[in-house]
Order: sequence, then structure tokens, then C-alpha cells
Amino acid sequence: MLAVRDRQDRAAFGALFDYYAPRVKGMLMRKGCGHGQADEIVQDVMLTVWRKAAMFDPQRAQVSAWIFQIARNRHIDVIRKESRPMPEELAQEPDAEPDASQVLGMEQEAKQLKEALARLKPAQREMIEAAYLGELSHRELSEKTGLPLGTIKSRIRLGLDKLRHELKGMRAE
Repeated sequence: MLAVRDRQDRAAFGALFDYYAPRVKGMLMRKGCGHGQADEIVQDVMLTVWRKAAMFDPQRAQVSAWIFQIARNRHIDVIRKESRPMPEELAQEPDAEPDASQVLGMEQEAKQLKEALARLKPAQREMIEAAYLGELSHRELSEKTGLPLGTIKSRIRLGLDKLRHELKGMRAE
């Protein structure tokens, strides 16, 4: 690992990959991942090991602990992304045309949501739009923006709380 960290040694990385990839995959499969999903996570983990090798500190952790922690975090990200609630399908018959009151109600709700989003702080709005409309995980947002993961989570949580407060009466009407 030190050769990878200090000299970007490809042969050393190949040896790391050959040793840890099957072990990481085994751990992921024991946690319930299928073969395909485990392979994808392993590839992502090992790519992270290569890219973030400079962050490895042997005084803080063993190589195995560092790699398995990356794998554990990536697995949690995948689970969170998969369990993100999807919007419910509209309960309509396939050929039924919505009546004017339904169309008007949906347009009003969309307008209220747009206005509430516009009132959010720009940083909160951007994170919410990227997470929910762009379907990015918190970690992907962190990597894309360079912001700490905690900052991403805080902005989304605070923005959603404000939206919830502003739109709480919308469904009751």
C-alpha cells in the first residue's frame, strides 16, 4: 500500500487488488449483495483505493481495515440509494382523462412547490435538486462538489425541513 501511496506503483496496486478484491466481494456477499452488485462495489472500492491512496496513513489504520471501511461505506451508500422512496403512481385508470379540478390542483401544487423551493437558500435548493431530481447519493454529491459529506446531509435535511414546514397545509386543503 505504501508503494501505491508514495509512487503510484501499478504492480503493487495489482497485488493489492488480487489480494483484497475477492475478500471484499466475499464480505459484501455475506451482507446480502448479489454477484453483479458485489462486483460493481468491489470495482468502485478498488478505484477509490487507487485514487485516494495518498490519504492512507499506516499510523491510523491497517491496510485491511482501511479498505474494508471503504467497502462498508460504499455498500451502505448503495443500500440507501436503493431504498430511496419512489413517488407513488397516480391512481388513475389508463384511459381516464383527469378532470379540470385535478389538473388545476396539480398545477397549484407544482406552483407552490416551485415557490417553496425558490425561497430556500441556494445551497440547500441545489443539494435537494441534485439528490432528488438528479438522483445522486449523498456521497456522489460530496465527491462532485468537494463538500464534506456532513455538509451535504445538513443542507438537505435543513432544506427538507423548511419545505415540509412551508407545504404542511398543502395536502390538508
